[in-house]
Amino acid sequence: MENNPSEQGYIVARPVYSKPSFETDNERKLRISKTLKERFQKLCSCSPKRAKQIFQSIFPICDWLPNYKVKEWLIGDVISGVTTGLVACLQGLAFALLASVPPVYGLYSSFFPILTYFFLGTSRHISVGPFPVTSLMVGLAILSLAPDSNYMIPSAASSNSSSSNTTSLVVNTTARDAYRVMLSYTMTYLIGFYQLGMGILQIGFLVRYLSDPLVGGFTTAAAFQVFVTQFKALLSVPANNYNGVLSIIFTIIDIFKNIGQTNIADLIAGLITLVVVTVVKELNDRYKRKIPVPIPIEVIVAIIATGVSYGANLNAKYNANIMKTIPGGFVPPKPPNTSMMSQVATSAFSIGIVGYAVSVSVAKVYAAKHGYKINGNQELIAFGISNIFSGAFSCFIATTSLSRTAVQESTGGKTQVAGIISAFIVMIVIFALGPLLQPLQKSVLAAIVIANLKGMFMQVFDIPVLWRQNKIDSVIWVFTCIACIILGLDIGLLTGVVFELATVVVRTQFPTCEALGNLPGTELYKNIKDYKNIPEVPGIKIFRCSSPLYFANMDYFKDRLMAVVGFDPVRVFNKRNKALRQIHNLIKKGQLKPTKNGVVNGGGVDNDAFEMEEDPEQPEEIDIPTKEVDIQVDWSKELPVKVGVPKVNIHSVIFDFGAISFLDVVSVKSLKLILKEFQRISVSVYIAGCDDEVIHKMETCGFFDESVKKDIVFMTVHDAVLFVKMQVAYGNTQDPIFEKISLMQDSKEPMYTEPEEPEETYDNQYRAIHGLAF
Repeated sequence: MENNPSEQGYIVARPVYSKPSFETDNERKLRISKTLKERFQKLCSCSPKRAKQIFQSIFPICDWLPNYKVKEWLIGDVISGVTTGLVACLQGLAFALLASVPPVYGLYSSFFPILTYFFLGTSRHISVGPFPVTSLMVGLAILSLAPDSNYMIPSAASSNSSSSNTTSLVVNTTARDAYRVMLSYTMTYLIGFYQLGMGILQIGFLVRYLSDPLVGGFTTAAAFQVFVTQFKALLSVPANNYNGVLSIIFTIIDIFKNIGQTNIADLIAGLITLVVVTVVKELNDRYKRKIPVPIPIEVIVAIIATGVSYGANLNAKYNANIMKTIPGGFVPPKPPNTSMMSQVATSAFSIGIVGYAVSVSVAKVYAAKHGYKINGNQELIAFGISNIFSGAFSCFIATTSLSRTAVQESTGGKTQVAGIISAFIVMIVIFALGPLLQPLQKSVLAAIVIANLKGMFMQVFDIPVLWRQNKIDSVIWVFTCIACIILGLDIGLLTGVVFELATVVVRTQFPTCEALGNLPGTELYKNIKDYKNIPEVPGIKIFRCSSPLYFANMDYFKDRLMAVVGFDPVRVFNKRNKALRQIHNLIKKGQLKPTKNGVVNGGGVDNDAFEMEEDPEQPEEIDIPTKEVDIQVDWSKELPVKVGVPKVNIHSVIFDFGAISFLDVVSVKSLKLILKEFQRISVSVYIAGCDDEVIHKMETCGFFDESVKKDIVFMTVHDAVLFVKMQVAYGNTQDPIFEKISLMQDSKEPMYTEPEEPEETYDNQYRAIHGLAF
């Protein structure tokens, strides 16, 4: 038999705790903060155990390799490594075109980063290498610094013809490619330096500012940019290279302007490749449980396309745009060109952040799936060193590819042994098979890239889901996507981050503020607008703010507070002062006669707005007032003067600060001012549910003094409510703290009874007993 939580209950007996009384009963621990010297000594201390931990954290391979299960994992890693290596070769060639460097450098970028990540990385499943988004960002930066127009030279035909008055120009591809490669690996060096420095300084948390909606919008915009650039290669039409604001729009205009120059051979090869790769990938996804190893369709199509291009001599007969030269072997290591670093510093930083964010996001997905953890700062160090090492061999940025990682994991890869085997396959292609791929058409590679963009484009369907879950997140997604398409990826990403942070500021600047009511017979307090059976406590307004309080939202906080209590204490105070002045003038003129105690319209609330002289020997009736008297006015009744004094139907305000995580100096000063404004009109203010750190901040900012004592702070809202009720029940002339009482509360209304024997031993505090029937 299942227990219904609503049928269960509990009984609690404890004192009503204010903050001082709680600290009296429960002694606080003294926190001793370590000095900078002590922290430095601990950081520099060394022991065999600590040395081992540090070594394993720097080289995670020492953690998983000794536990490698050869019989269970090796076969899967080998199959996965071979499959992933073949895919990595083709993706490397294709992504090199996105990076605007010769294709062979894409092969280098698929090989060298894996060697260092194998030892330093904490993810066992990601496939390290080029990624289309970061490759495109590298390419856009390179094209802005080394456009084709900078390398135009007279053609050989025009140089030999002396009779022609016009000179035809061609691009010096040798000089252009050499300069672009230098820009590329200098940028890779710089990205590595950024990432390594961030990892050493333990500031990987900066990437957390790239939220999932922002990354989704950014990668979708990047996929659109990749599609446009590869669509140009698919048609093999000439188009100028643009960068910056509206660059993608200008590129699309150029493509359609020159669409008449489409190379039919490249178009047919590209369309066939696109259809075949898309269909087979869909079959792989649909029947992945039945197919032990996904069909490596990219490899199959590339081999067939290369054979057809070579056999039909498409380059000579139809002027097909082919890979041409793919040299074998590695290039010697080179240092970065320091003179170029200032030109690529900004682009390198944004590319490095995006690359790290993508790799860590993918790594965390597979780590959660397979039950291990990712160290974000170690990943920064691993990718930083990998990019520095690969930059020496003329590679462009290394991160991870979503599709390639999916292949590595789905084909049985368990560890980075699969990654090192894939690097071995890439090395074989570089040394032995590279020249065989020279007849491969670039349109085939472009089609392979476009087919692999499906996952990024499918993120568009996240927008309706986000809209239902959180409208602001969906707006961030759309805004970032549009900004990146219009402004370019780097400026668009920065704009998206600024917009995202602005939404956080706006949400805290206009927080949720609500009035709370009490569920009768319980200590539960909920928003009175959300529930039918939760009335407000008579004479008490309970106000909750669900946000930190700081300089930007204090005005809104005050506005919402005034709306909840129903009046502005400053206006009430001013109106009462005006009424008192008029009443005093009437008394001076003899038109109004106060009683012996200076009461007008019955007993009321003392108002300290004026300093009157006391006259205890005053007679019962005063015909002509010859001196000033203290005046007490019952503000709830009709006044003898025509002044519209707002009605105040409460005697206490309780702030529920349970959801407030921090205060700043401005908010503390404003709170104190608000408290004093209410006190001037005899409305008591209490604070409940405050975190100790918030109270400490209030103390350091001088919130508490002789007029505002710490006694107004209570542990819970219910403690504050019970205290206020006791104050009202016993009156202000009697301090209930020293009364020996027992407070019984049943399921309906609280009952207050005085004990029959005051001498009986009790704590000198209230007792609150909440009884709910089982």
